[in-house]
Amino acid sequence: MTEVKSPEVPAPPAAVPAELTPGDRWGRVRPFLPLIPLLVALALPYSKLELPGIFEGPLNSPGTLQLLAVCLVFGGLAAGYDLLFGRTGMLSFGHALYFAAGVYGTDILVTRAGLPLWQAALFTITGGTILAALLGAVALRTVGIAFAMVTLAFAQVGAILVARDFGGLTGGEEGLPLDVSGLPEGLVGVTNTVNLYWLALAYLVVVVFVVHRVSGSPTGRVLAGLRDDERRIGVLGLDPYRFKLVAFTLAGGLAAAGGVVYCLIVGGASPHITSSELTLSLLVMVVLGGPGTRWGPVIGGILYMYLDHRLVAFGTSDAVDALPAFLSRPLSQPLFVLGTVFILAVYFFPGGLASLAPRLTLLRNSLRTRPRER
Repeated sequence: MTEVKSPEVPAPPAAVPAELTPGDRWGRVRPFLPLIPLLVALALPYSKLELPGIFEGPLNSPGTLQLLAVCLVFGGLAAGYDLLFGRTGMLSFGHALYFAAGVYGTDILVTRAGLPLWQAALFTITGGTILAALLGAVALRTVGIAFAMVTLAFAQVGAILVARDFGGLTGGEEGLPLDVSGLPEGLVGVTNTVNLYWLALAYLVVVVFVVHRVSGSPTGRVLAGLRDDERRIGVLGLDPYRFKLVAFTLAGGLAAAGGVVYCLIVGGASPHITSSELTLSLLVMVVLGGPGTRWGPVIGGILYMYLDHRLVAFGTSDAVDALPAFLSRPLSQPLFVLGTVFILAVYFFPGGLASLAPRLTLLRNSLRTRPRER
């Protein structure tokens, strides 16, 4: 009887230990990558480096530090708004109300009431959080476009009260300058702009920490479920209304805290921060950076505010004036340039700027695995 031999099957290659694979090394290093931009941000006030065309002076000059401080505040504000829009799926058109409550609350308590800064900040943040909880309890009785319209209506009421100089407290259309005599000496004067920069950086770090902790918690997973399918959360026996109210209140409190820092940076309050345009700008920041991503809203907020400030100087520069009229006129309008940048970013990067790195990685891997043509 003939013995039938099975064909020899080559042994599989030896498995490479997980700790030696490049992907795992990258995975171990990745959690520490945010420390790099943080270290850069910490070193900026000590650098005399000049970047012509990007900043008007050295990195440690008061004007540059103030611009960077404003960008950091709005990076944190966009991250807080993303807790509503990107991570919970709630489109609010009235988020500027809580930011304005922080700005005007601090200014009124310091300038009108004569309170110390720490008391004014504490009362303002607490009041802004309570205001968000009360208005959110009403607005969240609706869903979808109705919810967006209710939040917009609340914000418009706040804008009208500020513009009409309610109680003689807000200064009306002229705004309300901050009385610096009631502030600590370390936060007053051009020479102390660096301290305001540290304050803005601390605010951004706190907001990012809070948002990431919430997103990684069981509550954050419920919020993500609400964004994807609210009915499924209800079927599981959880109360969607309660979780949405928590997210709405927390986002409002973070916005009020940002208003406190912004009031100190710009030295007062002005009515434009109460307009719905600010909330729309926050929405653009989040979409530009990447909603629901780890760092996208922060990048979008910083980039948007930088362009918003620098494009004003660019539009009045001699280089733009020297162009033909059909080019110089649109380029002299910052909103036109910002809109063009936003459209191009959304078209080429639908997931926001945060999707740029994964797309480049995918492209690089596809080029590596593509067989060489003979």
